[in-house]
Amino acid sequence: MAEVAELLGRDAELRQLDALVGHARNGRAGALLLSGEPGIGKTALLDAASHRATGLQVLSADGYEAESTMPYAALQRLMIPLREYLSVLPERQQRALRVAAGVTEGTAPDRFMVGLGALGLLAAASEDTSILCVIDDALHLDVESLDALAFVARRLQAESVALLLASRDTAYIEEHLTGVPRLRLGGLASEPAAALLMASSPEEIDPASAVRAALATRGNPLALIDLARELDARQLTGSAFAEEPFPIGPRLENFYLRRVRELGSETQLWVLAAAADSTGNLSLIESATGQLGVPGDAAHAAEAAGLVELDASVRFRHPLVKAAAYNAATGATRRRVHRALAVAAADLHLVELEAWHAAKATLGTDAQVADRLERVADMAGSRGGYASRASVLAQASALTPELPLKFSRLVAASEAALATGAAQVAKSMLDEVDEALLDPLARGRAVAVRASIALFTADPALRHSGADMLTAAEAMRHEPDLAQGALIQAFYLTLPAERAATGVSLAELGRRLEEGAGLRDGVAATILRGLSAHILLPYDQAVPVMQAAVGTIAELSDEDLLRYGVVSVVLTSALWDARSRQQCLERTAAAARNVGSLRLLDQVLWATSMAELRGGTPQRSAQCIEQIRELRRAIGYDPTSVQNAALLAWTGSSQEHVEQVAAAAAGSGVESVYAAGMHALAVRDIADGAYEKAFARLQPLIDTPFLHVTPLEYGDFVEAAVRSDRHATAHPVVERLEYLAAVNGSDWTLGVAARCRAMVQEDAEVAEECYRAALASLSSAGMEMELARTHLVYGEWLRRARRRREATEQLRTAAESFDRAEAPAFAERARRELRASGEDSGPPDAGRERGLTAQESTAARLAAAGHTNAEIGAVMFVSANTVDYHLRKVFKKFGISSRRQLADRLTG
Repeated sequence: MAEVAELLGRDAELRQLDALVGHARNGRAGALLLSGEPGIGKTALLDAASHRATGLQVLSADGYEAESTMPYAALQRLMIPLREYLSVLPERQQRALRVAAGVTEGTAPDRFMVGLGALGLLAAASEDTSILCVIDDALHLDVESLDALAFVARRLQAESVALLLASRDTAYIEEHLTGVPRLRLGGLASEPAAALLMASSPEEIDPASAVRAALATRGNPLALIDLARELDARQLTGSAFAEEPFPIGPRLENFYLRRVRELGSETQLWVLAAAADSTGNLSLIESATGQLGVPGDAAHAAEAAGLVELDASVRFRHPLVKAAAYNAATGATRRRVHRALAVAAADLHLVELEAWHAAKATLGTDAQVADRLERVADMAGSRGGYASRASVLAQASALTPELPLKFSRLVAASEAALATGAAQVAKSMLDEVDEALLDPLARGRAVAVRASIALFTADPALRHSGADMLTAAEAMRHEPDLAQGALIQAFYLTLPAERAATGVSLAELGRRLEEGAGLRDGVAATILRGLSAHILLPYDQAVPVMQAAVGTIAELSDEDLLRYGVVSVVLTSALWDARSRQQCLERTAAAARNVGSLRLLDQVLWATSMAELRGGTPQRSAQCIEQIRELRRAIGYDPTSVQNAALLAWTGSSQEHVEQVAAAAAGSGVESVYAAGMHALAVRDIADGAYEKAFARLQPLIDTPFLHVTPLEYGDFVEAAVRSDRHATAHPVVERLEYLAAVNGSDWTLGVAARCRAMVQEDAEVAEECYRAALASLSSAGMEMELARTHLVYGEWLRRARRRREATEQLRTAAESFDRAEAPAFAERARRELRASGEDSGPPDAGRERGLTAQESTAARLAAAGHTNAEIGAVMFVSANTVDYHLRKVFKKFGISSRRQLADRLTG
C-alpha cells in the first residue's frame, strides 16, 4: 500500500503550528487546542508538529479513560522528564507537585497551585531548551490534569514553551478549556481529499470518482484512507457508489466494527481487554487476557490487522477502533473482561485501576466494591483531586446497597464537587439524596452544601442561606468544630443579603452565635463571641469583645486564616480599625495564594475592594478588581462579569449603568452590592454638589441600619444633610459619631467625627479647631480619601471666610490627593473651588502609571514594593519569566533601568 509522506491539504494549519513552535523558540509562549470530529486529522497534526519541532524537547501525554478518576495522572506522566528542575521552584509549588503526584504526604494542594507549579517547571526547563507539550485525547484526561494544563495554557506568556492539545468538540472540553485559543479542523478541500484517497489506494482510481468520494466523506482524512484500504477501484467507481453514504462518525465506528469482527474470537477478546483498560498497560492486558484463556499471539494478530500498535504500550489506530471493539461486546462479556483486569491490577498493586475495573465489572450493588471505591476517593482527596473524589464517591454511592450509607456518600461527593466550584454538579448530587434517611451530621452537611451553592450560582435563595446554615449548625451540634464553623459561615452568608436576608433575624443570629461559642473554647469561639457582641451588645460593651476577636485573628496561622480570615473585615470595620483590616485581609490573601486557593482569593479580593471604598481609595479598590479579573482569566471565567457597582460610581460610570449593575446583583440576592452602589452614587452626588439627591439616597440606608456598614456612611450623611440645610437631622448623627470615637479611640473615627462636628458648628473658631483636629487624626490614621475630603471641605470653609491663600493651599492638596486616589468627581470639585478662588486649577494628574497595561501596572507596583519576580509571579499567576518580560517593558516606557528608579517613579 502506498504511504502518504506528507499531510495533504493542511498547509494553513501546519503554518499555524509552525508559528506557534517558532514563537516558543524565541521566548514567546503560546497554546492551541485542535478540535474536530473523529478522523479529521488532529493526531496527525500533533505528530507533524512534533516531527517538525527540531531542537525542541517534546513532551507528550495522551488521555486514557481508565485514568480519568486518577488525579494528576496525566500531568505526572507529562512532567516526569522535568523533575530535575523541581528544586528551583518556590517551596510551596514543589510541595504541591509532590503531594499531587502522590510521592509525599501533606495538605491536599489546590489544583491551581499545582497548575502554577507546572507552569514554573516548564518555565525553568525552557530556559535550557525550548519545549513543546503535546496532549492528545484531552477529553479523557483526569479532570485535575486537564484543569492544571488549562491553567498553564492561559498563563503562558514569555516562556520558551508551546502547548498543543487535541480533542473532540464536547461541552466538557468547552467548559474546562475556556480561554484557550482554538483551531477547529474541518474536512479537506475536494482536491487534496481526492489526492489523499488516490495516494492511499493500492490501485489506480479514476480522479472523478475520487472527487465524488471526497465530497461524500466531507473530506474526512481517516475515512478516506480507510475507504481506500476497504474498497477496490471497481467499487470506488461503481454506479452505486454515489448513492451510499461513506463512513463518518458513527458510520466510521461501524466500519471499524466490521474490521474487528473479521478477527478470530480470541483476538477479539484481546482487543476488547485492551479497549476496556485504555491505559495501554501491556503487562496488565496480557495478565488479564491470560486469565481469560487468550493465547499470547492474539496481540500480534490484532497488530497485523492494523487495529493496534504494540510497543512498550498498546495504542489503538484510532479511538473509534477502541470504541467499536468495546461497544460491540455484550454487557456480560465486558464485565467478565473488567473482572479479569481488576484481578490483574490488584496483582500489579495498581489500587486505583483495580477499583475502577471492579466497579465496571459490577452489576447492581456491591458493598465491598463500594468500600474500595471510597478508599480510592479518599486517596484522590489527599492529593487535592476533589473532582476525582466527587466522581468516585458518586460511583461508590451507586454501588452501595445500604441506603443511609449510599446517600451519605453522595453528600460527601457533593462536598467534593463544591470544593472544585462545580456548584451545579453538587446540586444535582444532592437532589438524589433522601435527607430523611441521613443521620443528623450528614443531614447537616447536606444543608450546608445547599446553603453554600446559592453563593456560587447567584441564586436568589442566597437570602435564606444564613438561616439554612444555622439549621446545618444545629444538626452538627455534637461535632463542636463543625458546628462552630457552620455558625461562622451562617454569619458570613448573611452578609451578601444584608437587609434582605430571610429566615432569621439579626437578633436571633446573634443569640445562636453566642450559644455556639459555648460549645468548645478556642479560636472559633472567640470569633463567635466577637460577632455576637457586634450584633447584640451596646457598642461600648461590644468593643472589647470585638477587639479580642480581631487580636485572635491577627495571630492565626495561615491554615486558620483560610477558614476565618475573611470575616475579619466585619469586626475591623465595626471598630474603624483600618490598619488591622488591611493587615488581616492582606495576610488572608497571601495565605490563599500560598495554597493556590483561587476561590478564596477571589472572595478576599472582593472584600478588600469593597473595604477600600469605605476607608481606602478607589485606586486600590480598582486594583483589587483588576486582580480578580486576572484571576478569572487564569481559571477560564469571563473577566468582564466582574463589576463592582460602587467602584463604577466612584470612577465615573453613568448613573444608569451603576443602577443596572446594582439591580442585577440585588436580583441575585446580593443586596449588599445594591446598597453599596446606592451609597457610592450618593457620594458622587456629594462630589457633584447634588446634595438633595445624595440625602435622598442615603436616608433609607441610615434609617434601616445594617451592622458595621451603616456607621461608615455617617460622615457622608452628615455632609449631605448639612449642605441640603438639614442641620437638625445631622446633629444626632454627629453625636453618634463622637460616641463611637470616644469608645473605640480610632483616629479614623475621631477624624470623621471632628470633620462632621466642624460642619455643624456655628462658632467659627471652634469649627476651625475641629477641622484641624480632623486633619491631624486622619493623617495619623493614614486615611487618604477621608483626609483629602477634609482638606476639601476645610478649603471650602476657608474660601467662604475669604481666607483665599489658606483656602488655595487646602484645595490644591485635596485636588492632588484625589488625583492620586483616582477619585475624578472629587478632584473636579476641588478644581472648581480653586477656580472660584481665582486660581489656575491645572489639568488633572494623569497618574504615575499612565501608559502601562493592567499587568504591567501590577508588576511595577509589586516590584517597587520590593517583591521578587517569583513572588510577583505568585500574585499574578504567571511565571517569573513573564514578570521579567513585563518589567522590561515598564522600564522601557518609563526610561529607567532599576527597581529603585521604579519605586521613585511610582511613589515620588
